[in-house]
Amino acid sequence: MRDAVRPDPAACWGRVAEAARGRGLDPAAVLSAERLSHLSGVEPARVAAVVAGTAPEVPLERRVHRRFLLLRATRRDKHGREWPLAAIAEDFGAPGASLGPLNAGTGLPRLGHAAGVQRFFGVHAGFLLADAKSAVERALAYGTDDLEQLSYRTGMTPEAVRLTLDGRPPRPPLREQVRSRLEHLRRTRPRQDGRPHSLAEIAASFDASGQSLTRLAQGEGLPNLAAAAGIQRFYGVEGGFLLADDAEALGTALAGIERELGPAGQGGENPMLALMRAHDVRGIVTRAGRLSPRGWKSLADHLEDLLAREGQLARLPPPAADAAPAAETVEAVPAAEADTADAPHGPDREHPR
Repeated sequence: MRDAVRPDPAACWGRVAEAARGRGLDPAAVLSAERLSHLSGVEPARVAAVVAGTAPEVPLERRVHRRFLLLRATRRDKHGREWPLAAIAEDFGAPGASLGPLNAGTGLPRLGHAAGVQRFFGVHAGFLLADAKSAVERALAYGTDDLEQLSYRTGMTPEAVRLTLDGRPPRPPLREQVRSRLEHLRRTRPRQDGRPHSLAEIAASFDASGQSLTRLAQGEGLPNLAAAAGIQRFYGVEGGFLLADDAEALGTALAGIERELGPAGQGGENPMLALMRAHDVRGIVTRAGRLSPRGWKSLADHLEDLLAREGQLARLPPPAADAAPAAETVEAVPAAEADTADAPHGPDREHPR
């Protein structure tokens, strides 16, 4: 889907406002800049301009850096403290120092590290990467049983779609997933003459060589973050298309279809029910019932940590002896000085959670 035919944020804004009024909610609260910023990673001061189509796009390096700072500032631990870099990186088996350039704004993380950061904070797979327009579109979004259509929208095979809806999503390695989705984009979004876009043509759109995508196309490595953003921008797909796991990719597609069809509840299964099945909620509850009292306490503590990361838990005051560190001011972040991820990288390490 090229940029010219992407959904219009202003029109989406109007539909959400109308839906809010129909449910007796205050549209100003539902569409507050702070709420949309929390969901999208776009700074509150820029939300109105993005919706109006007048906001200049922030360079990728600076955008990723600022959104990472926003995640740390708004999704703290249960004591109200920012998560240390070491704790974030430990979640996907990397040293805390590997996130230093991202935190300082001096370089882009590897793709596997970006995926790990987004999983840690419980945000969608395109949070760090998406341009402002698509980020706000996704924030504003918050059925069909056509497996072929869902496959087209997600980059998953029809069989993977069916398994995910049944609560048994496949778990391919990240490297294979990214290769498969690039192959899917080339096969399903060809040139006007019906032939796939060449690697050289795709890479030229973001000032790289076709050779830089060869290892990715062969399933032998992951692209750097700039290349992943360029591929997704070339094909006009959402910023998390290559990174999203199957359940999230399918949930995003269902939300988009629901948005196109109009208000929920007009036939078909509620997309949220499909997502519950996709995430095997019933199975999780059944397995939890076998826990000991100590296990229940551990699970409750872990759940509080997860809710805190995702901004869904009211912050608890930090112990009196410790002062919570001041959050970075997102609006005052300087532009990144260098993109260290543009140099060729070896395959990222993959660390299942």
